Amino acid sequence: MAVQISPSILSADFARLADEAARVEGVADWLHVDVMDYHFVPNLTLGLPVVEALLKTTSTPIDCHLMIDDPDRWAPGYAEAGAASVTIHAEAAKAAVRTLRAIRAAGARSGLAINPATPVDPYEDLLPEIDMLLVMTVEPGFGGQSFLDIMLPKIVKARGLIDKFGGEVWLQVDGGVSAETIERCADAGADVFVAGNAVYGAQDPAQAVRDLRALVDKG
Repeated sequence: MAVQISPSILSADFARLADEAARVEGVADWLHVDVMDYHFVPNLTLGLPVVEALLKTTSTPIDCHLMIDDPDRWAPGYAEAGAASVTIHAEAAKAAVRTLRAIRAAGARSGLAINPATPVDPYEDLLPEIDMLLVMTVEPGFGGQSFLDIMLPKIVKARGLIDKFGGEVWLQVDGGVSAETIERCADAGADVFVAGNAVYGAQDPAQAVRDLRALVDKG
């Protein structure tokens, strides 16, 4: 599949989110929104009302990454609001199959995320229920962290499981993705790349997206 770049607004200016979304309009495939509740991760960001507001201001599809307790309760609401993709964490979900099906039923792509210390193999049986598998390449909760190279074998393993399954499941990486790391992630098998500081820390975020895409295309 084609390379997909999903800039993370976690690294954007929260006081100007509509303007920040506009800076990557037309060049980004997705706008990645990290929802954190200060329980599942030690940080508090934004929630459904902000997502609903963003949906009114951008034509870029919204990719919601829910780093929250009780995603079984809250995830379907993001899909119902209009998010094009909603990802829940395997470590937080108590009824993952039901929740993933509810996300799909509401019209969004369903995603399952796994933390660095979480093995991917136990979730092979859930591949029919998801449209995207997210391998975290940093500990979730904060932007600006350095990429964990020890996650590359997990990306390779995840790609192998997806290929064995044979379904249309995207493999996303999130954390420390930059010009220095994106080619390694692509070589390991990832095809959807979340980039925060590498995009919104650049003087020209749109050009940063183009540059990241070109690096993967070249590889």
